[in-house]
Amino acid sequence: MDIILVLLFGEATWYGVLFTILYIIGLWFMFIKSGIKGWWALIPFARDYMFSECAGREPEGRVTSVLSFMIAIIASVMRLLEPTVTTGNMISGVELSLLILVISLQLIRQIYTIRVYIGLCEVYGKKRRWILLWLVFRSLPALIWGLSPKYVPAWKVEDIRDELKSIVKHGAAKKLDDGLTVDIRSRWVNIFFRKKVLLRDIHLSIAPGRMVLLLGGSGAGKTVFLDAISGYEKADADILLSGGNIYKQYKKMQYLVGYAPQKDTMRGKDTIYNTLMDAARLRLPKETRASERRDRVEEVMGLFGLTPSRGSLIDKLSGGQKKRVSIAMELLSNPSLFILDEPDSGLDGVMARELMKALRGIADQGKIIIVITHTPDRVIDLFDDVIVLAKDSKRIGRLAYFGPIDEAKRFFDRESMEEVVKTINPPSVGGEGRAEEFIARYEEENYA
Repeated sequence: MDIILVLLFGEATWYGVLFTILYIIGLWFMFIKSGIKGWWALIPFARDYMFSECAGREPEGRVTSVLSFMIAIIASVMRLLEPTVTTGNMISGVELSLLILVISLQLIRQIYTIRVYIGLCEVYGKKRRWILLWLVFRSLPALIWGLSPKYVPAWKVEDIRDELKSIVKHGAAKKLDDGLTVDIRSRWVNIFFRKKVLLRDIHLSIAPGRMVLLLGGSGAGKTVFLDAISGYEKADADILLSGGNIYKQYKKMQYLVGYAPQKDTMRGKDTIYNTLMDAARLRLPKETRASERRDRVEEVMGLFGLTPSRGSLIDKLSGGQKKRVSIAMELLSNPSLFILDEPDSGLDGVMARELMKALRGIADQGKIIIVITHTPDRVIDLFDDVIVLAKDSKRIGRLAYFGPIDEAKRFFDRESMEEVVKTINPPSVGGEGRAEEFIARYEEENYA
């Protein structure tokens, strides 16, 4: 019976059950205010997730709900073990290990729970001093916020869910015969109990020979965007490259897209030459002759200045050299579109600039280069255009700007790209929270 009570209420005592029931009553009415079915408050662990949605902190809710389940299971196991492993007043090694694990999980859950409470105060427009009461005696604030008509959330979760059904296409990108055309209507995923929109309404065209910076506010969906245009994770979209549709002709066109992730995936005991040869066998079409693979490896090594070090082991290379090898691996297939996620991560200013200059040289050969970097201003002169993604009021990634660098500075009235990011970032991460303003302005100027 105790185990059932722990799983359902998190407590096995009568007062623990009573407080949980009061908490559930409060949540029931809070959920209704936020447009969620009240009965979700009755379901253990799921109510943690739904509560986080009311606070606009869905990622934290995923963590807290999973941790709550794990803690309840471990607590149940400890109750089962207690009669058999406890001797006198001594605690067994098994119990001690489980106790330490539970305490650790509780601390982690508490951190994420505090984040949820911060979001809840923002949604309800209340001061953060309420957080202490939520932490100490959550039943009371749940009842007050749920039952009092004075406590009303700024938006309803159902309004955000309906976004998937009500996406309006504000425009379409100009289709290029020889370039990249992106028309993303929406990109959504199934998370726990619902569909969540990650991106919507992103339309842009990039001509060959352009090196493009990808900027985004916190959690705006930069990686999701790159996955969508590369075909790695499909969206409700039309992605055209050099006249072909990446989604419909993926097997044929996958060689036209190079994607260098932030983390290197190379074996440390291989030489540069062997690493590139192995990559060539994987990335070049199967019908490619051995001599053509060797010639392509030699060409790419020369392009990145790796020829003198061709026999060096990967483990012995500097950070900059490893980055060059990693990028060279993706360049072997001679892609028309080359995507790089923080290629300068971990490099000093000089090495980072040399690497970006090499990418600029590739773009000048008629390739499209799209780069994410967290230090854009030290190499901004090498870029032609910038894509700025930002979260709108419904926490969906949107296009806040696309165009030349100089025009971007005028559009945002900022002197640097780092200032642009600060402008669109939410106040919770030190930003100005003006994303919605610039999303609307860009749409008005380009889709009206």
